[in-house]
Amino acid sequence: MFNVTTKTMQWGEETLTLETGKVARQADGTVIATLGETSVMANVTFARAQKPGQDFFPLTVHYQEKYYAAGKIPGGFFKREARPTEKETLTARLIDRPIRPLFVPGFKNEVLVMCTVLSHDLVNDPDIVAMIAASAALTISGVPFMGPIACCRVGYEDGDYILNPTVDDMQDLRLNPDQRLDLVVAGTKDAVMMVESEAYELTEEEMLGAVTFAHEQIQPVIDLIIDLAEDTAKEPFDFVAPDYSELFAVVKAAGEEKMRAAYAISDKQERVAAVAGVKAEIIEGLSDEQKEDANLGSALKKLESGVLRGDVVKNGRRIDGRALDEVRPIQSETGLLPRTHGSALFTRGETQGLVVTTLGTGDDEQFIDALHGNFKSNFLLHYNFPPYSVGEVGRVGSPGRREIGHGKLAWRALQAVLPAPTDFPYTIRVVSEITESNGSSSMASVCGGSLSMMDAGVPLKAPVAGVAMGLVLEDDGSYGILTDILGDEDHLGDMDFKVAGTEAGITSLQMDIKVAGITPEIMKSALAQAKAGRLHILGEMAKALTEASEFSEHAPRIETMTVPTDKIREVIGSGGKVIREIVEVSGAKVDINDDGVIKIASANGEAIKKAYDMIYSIVAEPEEGKVYTGKVVKIVDFGAFVNFFGKRDGLVHVSQIENRRLNHPSDVLKEGQEVKVKLLGFDDRGKVRLSMKIVDQETGEEISADKAEGAE
Repeated sequence: MFNVTTKTMQWGEETLTLETGKVARQADGTVIATLGETSVMANVTFARAQKPGQDFFPLTVHYQEKYYAAGKIPGGFFKREARPTEKETLTARLIDRPIRPLFVPGFKNEVLVMCTVLSHDLVNDPDIVAMIAASAALTISGVPFMGPIACCRVGYEDGDYILNPTVDDMQDLRLNPDQRLDLVVAGTKDAVMMVESEAYELTEEEMLGAVTFAHEQIQPVIDLIIDLAEDTAKEPFDFVAPDYSELFAVVKAAGEEKMRAAYAISDKQERVAAVAGVKAEIIEGLSDEQKEDANLGSALKKLESGVLRGDVVKNGRRIDGRALDEVRPIQSETGLLPRTHGSALFTRGETQGLVVTTLGTGDDEQFIDALHGNFKSNFLLHYNFPPYSVGEVGRVGSPGRREIGHGKLAWRALQAVLPAPTDFPYTIRVVSEITESNGSSSMASVCGGSLSMMDAGVPLKAPVAGVAMGLVLEDDGSYGILTDILGDEDHLGDMDFKVAGTEAGITSLQMDIKVAGITPEIMKSALAQAKAGRLHILGEMAKALTEASEFSEHAPRIETMTVPTDKIREVIGSGGKVIREIVEVSGAKVDINDDGVIKIASANGEAIKKAYDMIYSIVAEPEEGKVYTGKVVKIVDFGAFVNFFGKRDGLVHVSQIENRRLNHPSDVLKEGQEVKVKLLGFDDRGKVRLSMKIVDQETGEEISADKAEGAE
């Protein structure tokens, strides 16, 4: 019934297996990839014909994590997987980015790639396995795909690169100073296609070394996919890229000079209008048959690309007249909004972000329900890209894949410089509202986010800036690297290369390459040029703010204290009775975690102190030989019980009340009376022994032995 083909290899410390022929046999290509005990099924289907009039490539990638893969049942009322999580959305983008440029140019048939996590061993992250499975499924499907690709994850610890570190190794890198990198690299046999990373101030040389290491490590995986394809690949789909050279010649002759003049306009809105006018003029001069040609859109785009790219490489001239390594004018401003905790307006040319920081308490942390377990995050960054930012109208709804992806990139860049939660116990939410866009708005979010958090009083380790780089690579090998690219340079160039970091090093690197053939030399040059751009932007940002400002009067104050874990139950009390009393009496918000870290929050400093003292009295131990002020709570024949330390009582024996013989303790004491006592110690049964007679009841000072004897 089944014609199963399996290929296996040892990859690092795990076994990688590719299998096809048993499951989902009606898909054009299906591969189940397994690394350790993490398995992902990738299914590929594609349409056999292009939709009429379609002038783009409709590739859709879905990545789904099934809770059963980790032996879990979904939370929520409906108990089934619902809308994609942030991890699923980001992984779908991760798979899409390196495979999209590898389809044969001109192929515009609809393609669907679905990756489903079937098993998760909580050690090997399924995102890497999914990309390998998707590449293998595409390679055997018959679709015109110029792969295969493979990918891996790289860590960096003690100067050594680590292949495919575990899920736990990559969790909360900010709290693990030894692990400095979470890098994902995808590539073909000859070239790197995609890089995504979270780093902790690595140098350009260290990052380039990590990318090179990754490309070397994926080579045997590519060989394994080729081995699978040699046995199982379907006949290639009969596709010949359309020849529209005659149409392009007509379009070029009619509009090249006008298009060049339109692209010489530096203002974006005017340029967009001029380019649209040139296109309309070109189309108007075409015959009816040429107007109906499905390749007209491709011919026009090729004309635009040729105009833009030719000037960059041959003349070193860009659309807006800048030099290749020149950053647009920058204006930074902080403290714009009076009631927010922190705000910044960062403007770079025609790209602008209004970034706002809000500080919250432990109650505001985000709970994340992931396959490998539930955890909380105290740093949130949300990115919004409304239509008006590019002068357009459009539907406004929930965040799309692009907004989630750009927000995560900015999150990665900034979280590397955040203070430890024990030093700064706030939940931090940064919201980037992109108000103008022509170029990298994610990097504007990084710059504005850094300024906004410093304006809110967040003690960042160092300011962070980001810059978007571009590349134009010609067939003869000549190239031009562009600093701070415009939107058009991104769309028509060969590489989108975003680098964020501090003066000391890189905190995030994202690279998408649209052509094969990016050499290490080009990458090295791009990183060096990006560093110069980043340092320039940091200098411009410093004109607005160089370090954390004073706390906003509207932000909550939080203090932390750590108690022994065996005291947590005492602080909480039966059914939460004690902690509720602390909150009610003090007026502060109190949050305690399983490690014994307690956060006390309030806008009122007195409320924080009161809650702190109440908790301290519960968990602290009295010190032998120290003098305390207490209150008489009970008088008995043989002495008096005094509440002297929180809820702790001790006995003052009748012989320790005064330096004279008393008939009864009530001769000098009454319940509720405030007294000063010295802790003498503990008896054999652990009972507290106190003394009044060796303490001056007026001053609280201990009476010397000589004075005590003289009084007797």
